Amino acid sequence: MSGVKCTNKPKPDVSPEALGYTKREWDRINAIDAKEQRHQIHLFLVLALLLAIVIFMLVMVYQVVWRSHDYQLVLPYGSSRVLVEGRNISGMELAPSFAQDLAVADGDVNTDMLNIGALSAGLFDLTSNRVVYGKDLFATRSPASMTKIMTAIVALKYGNLDDIVVVTETALNVEYGSSVCDVKVGDRLSLKQLLYGMIVASGNDAAMMVAEHVGGSVAGFVEMMNDEARRIGATRTHFNNPHGLTDPEHYTCVYDLYLIFNEGMKYDLFMDMISRSNFYAEYTAGDETGRAVTWETTNHYFTGEAPLPETMIVYGGKTGTTEDAGACLILLAKDLYGNPFLGVIMHSEDKDALYLDMNGLLALAAT
Repeated sequence: MSGVKCTNKPKPDVSPEALGYTKREWDRINAIDAKEQRHQIHLFLVLALLLAIVIFMLVMVYQVVWRSHDYQLVLPYGSSRVLVEGRNISGMELAPSFAQDLAVADGDVNTDMLNIGALSAGLFDLTSNRVVYGKDLFATRSPASMTKIMTAIVALKYGNLDDIVVVTETALNVEYGSSVCDVKVGDRLSLKQLLYGMIVASGNDAAMMVAEHVGGSVAGFVEMMNDEARRIGATRTHFNNPHGLTDPEHYTCVYDLYLIFNEGMKYDLFMDMISRSNFYAEYTAGDETGRAVTWETTNHYFTGEAPLPETMIVYGGKTGTTEDAGACLILLAKDLYGNPFLGVIMHSEDKDALYLDMNGLLALAAT
């Protein structure tokens, strides 16, 4: 009876003798059937385990490859360090911080040393990579025209300074009465000239043309700005335009502006642009006539409208002013020994208060 299949097993209420089975044959059929059931259960458990592993791996791939792009890092340049495997200290040693060349902070710094009227402010020692002062370093606010620092960085990184840009209607798509270089539709300027007009004179029309030319569209360029912000760790920053006019989805913070300016300092042309009190440009107007213009700085230290700090030499920077942002300034200055400091102020009450706040901030460099 070795060929008997379990599928032919009679119903329990039918006696094996009635079907012609001996007790031995009937027990053997039961044993084969039980073994088959155990095999099927084992197979089911193995398949279930494999399915669980596959699902787990898919979830991990999704989290790492796709969802990781959505995560918002909080204070990526923190003061902590990471332990890694080593050979000298009981199998472990301290790895150098990836922010070892940056000033780091986790909150307010030395706010008892200065009563500043601005809503947010910071002073960074660029030699020792130290935060000298920090008030609401990570509070997000409108940056106004300090936005143009990032616009310049992206243009310097991806643009060709010798390109000739023909001014389009896009240049006119800025707030009436805001700061402009007064370029006209059809004018032909180099990208380099537009950058100087954008930084020195804070021309919003120039910023729009820089964005359209380098990014293919203003929206495409703004996406590049946000990509660059993420790359350098400016995680509390989001841009929605290239000039900084008020937008609820357009914001940054003092610490991120420090990171952004630090990135800009890698470019020689950026350093020249921020140090100019004016810039002279000759270009071809839309009617084919030549045009010459001198764009004047918006920095009151350079125009003589604000008293210079007593113990610091002003190198240059970028201003910003809107109703929502207040009066803003990011400034590179050096002490009498040539050591550089970066001061950032967001939302002073007005320009007079702004430069008084900045002078007070820079005075801390001597402490």
